[in-house]
Amino acid sequence: MWKNISRQLFGRRVSTGTEIDPDEIFLDSSNLPEFDRHQFEGRLEKPIPARTILFAGAVVLAILLLFMGKSFALQVKKYDEYARLSEDNRLRHIIIFGERGLVYDRRGEILASNISDPAEPAFSKRKYSQRKGLAHLLGFLKYPSKDSAGFYYKVDFEGLAGAEKYLNEELTPEHGLKIIETDVHGNIASESVLKRPVDGRTITLSIDARISERMQELLQSIAEDRGFQGGAAVIMDVESGEILALSSYPEYKPQMLTDGIDSTAIRAAFADPRKPFLNRATEGLYSPGSIVKPFFAIAALEEKIITPEKEILSTGSISIQNPYDPEKKTVFRDWKAHGLVNMREAIAVSSDVYFYEVGGGFEDQKGLGIGRIDTYARLFGFGREPGGNNFFGAAGVIPTPAWKAAHFDGEPWRVGDTYNTSIGQYGFQVTPLQAVRATAAVANNGKLLEPRLIHESGDPTFELIPASLESFKVAQEGMRDSVKYGTAAGLAVPFVTIGGKTGTAELGTAKKFVNSWVTGFFPYEHPRFAFAVLLERGPRGNTVGAVYLMRQLLEWMNVYTPEYFKAAD
Repeated sequence: MWKNISRQLFGRRVSTGTEIDPDEIFLDSSNLPEFDRHQFEGRLEKPIPARTILFAGAVVLAILLLFMGKSFALQVKKYDEYARLSEDNRLRHIIIFGERGLVYDRRGEILASNISDPAEPAFSKRKYSQRKGLAHLLGFLKYPSKDSAGFYYKVDFEGLAGAEKYLNEELTPEHGLKIIETDVHGNIASESVLKRPVDGRTITLSIDARISERMQELLQSIAEDRGFQGGAAVIMDVESGEILALSSYPEYKPQMLTDGIDSTAIRAAFADPRKPFLNRATEGLYSPGSIVKPFFAIAALEEKIITPEKEILSTGSISIQNPYDPEKKTVFRDWKAHGLVNMREAIAVSSDVYFYEVGGGFEDQKGLGIGRIDTYARLFGFGREPGGNNFFGAAGVIPTPAWKAAHFDGEPWRVGDTYNTSIGQYGFQVTPLQAVRATAAVANNGKLLEPRLIHESGDPTFELIPASLESFKVAQEGMRDSVKYGTAAGLAVPFVTIGGKTGTAELGTAKKFVNSWVTGFFPYEHPRFAFAVLLERGPRGNTVGAVYLMRQLLEWMNVYTPEYFKAAD
């Protein structure tokens, strides 16, 4: 027993000089403490077979051969390919931003240019002219965008309004590309240009920025002094369709929106109830009032409804039977009693009664009827978009029986609706650009021009209105008489002859507010330009409106831009 204890304590045999006990030789599971068969205790060890060693060696050899083969492929067979890929890992592709195209007015004055900005060295920033009246013409844009790591995920300049949007394809540059090689520390070892940038096209607009600015100043002054909500003015070349001037009040600041820095001012502009982002010249829809009368005069002559010389008596109103009460009549009033007037005189003095009768008929006088009114209004460009692009805007509305049924719960069309439509009231809605386009068609004897914003040579695009020269001549003479002694007499200036037509469109059922219009063309003998001026939603009793504005502009042009009053060669 002592020997067993010694061996367990000291790990070696302790000689005592006595014999070995049998239990020290024949240990088994019954006398070995904590014997565990599941851990193979008590089994005799055997040598590893030779075939096992050979198999293990074969596996190790196969692995070594595989690694050697792969290493050969990487370092010898595909050396050139992987060397190139390794070099590419040290190359950076950098965009070279091109310059956005410059924008000039017809005289060569720069309106939109590019300037370098230390805060954004990758591309130039847009710089706009500080002249008034150019916001809706020029528009604004959005710059390329990059993420927090400096990677440009949007590389194009995006025009968002005005010429920046309308001419975006021409103004947009083609960006270039260069490769920069860096060492392991990120230092530039070399660089080379793969593709050089191509700047955007330089554009010369058809406008004279001086006139647009002066129109804007007059719109602002009269609107603020006389209580108008806003306004717009357009001048168009009657032979080419080029826009000489275009202004909309109120306007925004293109530089502010493009820079996008002053968020407080931007929010205030968007919250402005006067809607400064609305281009009233191209997108604003307004009741035209009496400016439509020359167009319907041409329609009446073409349809043989009346002769130019036939007179109609205006005692201040006409009355028709009330369809709901046989004892009552519905009265349609003129703005004054004009007496007997023929077509030229009716245009000149703007007789409502005359156009009630030639529009809807009365007693023995036949009328055009709403169907033909709609047809001729569309021939003059109303009720449809004035150009095949994204700048020239809204289509407007011509009231018809279908329109009334859709908007007034199926109510039938009545002759009174025709009367009101024939003098530009009821649901009639037009833009100032449509008005100037139609007026230009009267001045040029029937060419409905597609508006052009670019100053360039080439034949104009137009539709020919199917009406005789004699009919156009009557309308022209009526507009000239309007300036001589009629409602547009305020345009009788000594330095140029004008043909004009006024319009006062009453708004709402209470008729407390009006839109003030004037349209026309000059020089009368050989027309070059047509114009349309709108002052929006002013007090009904106001005596200063669109005619006054146009008179002020004409006098300014006579001093600063008299070249536009000369007859075309």
